[in-house]
Amino acid sequence: MQALVKATAGPGLTLTEWADPTPGPHDAVVKVAATSLCGTDAHIYRWDEWAQQRIHPPRIIGHELCGHVVEVGREVSLVKVGDYVAAESHLTCGRCFQCRTGQAHVCKNYKILGIDRDGSYAQYVALPEGVLWHTASDIPPELACVQEPLGNAVDAALAEDLTGHTVLITGCGPTGLFAAAVARTAGAATIIASDVSDYRLGLAKQVGVDHVLNVRTESPERVAAAILEITAGEGVDASLEMSGDPTALHQAFRAVKNGGRVTLFGIPTGPVSFDLPNEMIFKGIRVYGITGRRLFSTWYRLAGLFKAGLNIRPVVTHSFPLKEFATGFELIQSGQCGKVVLFP
Repeated sequence: MQALVKATAGPGLTLTEWADPTPGPHDAVVKVAATSLCGTDAHIYRWDEWAQQRIHPPRIIGHELCGHVVEVGREVSLVKVGDYVAAESHLTCGRCFQCRTGQAHVCKNYKILGIDRDGSYAQYVALPEGVLWHTASDIPPELACVQEPLGNAVDAALAEDLTGHTVLITGCGPTGLFAAAVARTAGAATIIASDVSDYRLGLAKQVGVDHVLNVRTESPERVAAAILEITAGEGVDASLEMSGDPTALHQAFRAVKNGGRVTLFGIPTGPVSFDLPNEMIFKGIRVYGITGRRLFSTWYRLAGLFKAGLNIRPVVTHSFPLKEFATGFELIQSGQCGKVVLFP
């Protein structure tokens, strides 16, 4: 089969011929219909400091996918040949305290598809049957393959009920855009989004955001004043911080009203200092840290959102054959894209 491999310790990836995977007793082989690029993969492509410490070549990377089961191991009972599936990328141990108490999304020993075992940037991938998710046949591959990152957005947006609430989303990368679409479908009254890119703020409008603020062209004071004006001086009920940028983090905490909530998903590149009394404690707010997806309650919730009319199509802006992977990574680097999908 053809596969996209981190073949050596250095920048770039290699498209090469690779042995077809064979399933273990509890594995299924999936013929990949579509696989999407993630920021994690961009780190690996660039071979930055994190990638150098985490990745051990050779490795087929990629962890967001959908496809059809073409072979199953002898003990497999959850899927069968022909099933249309997506996959949870976190392979949990099932033995630690977190796994045994319903918190497998923060398993102490989890492995990640495309990092700790060969991933989805290939024509075929072998996966444990327990991470496969039956997907409705009416969801096209370019949307079905992004269910894994979409699940991050579901958890971020719906850590608490949003119905009738005002919501601020700081950062309109793909997961921030997904969060906006989820908030719209879940009944948020008013959605405000901020970003440094007019291109991505335009995508935000397409998924239902009511007000967009460009924090590159507007001062922090003007942005704060605009949020207060939109919310009649109250501040927002919920801030979803999706960028990891220190300025955006402070904006998220300062914009939320007393007694509101802040969800943190974006990852800063270094330590960030806060005015704890004034930004958090005296405001009596609730703070949630989001990592991964709740297994598998998030996936069930996501299936319901699709049935309720969740529209993520504007977020998937580009698609390419696998051999044009470099163009996809260049787009991610430029910021002039939403989600990029590859077809093996």
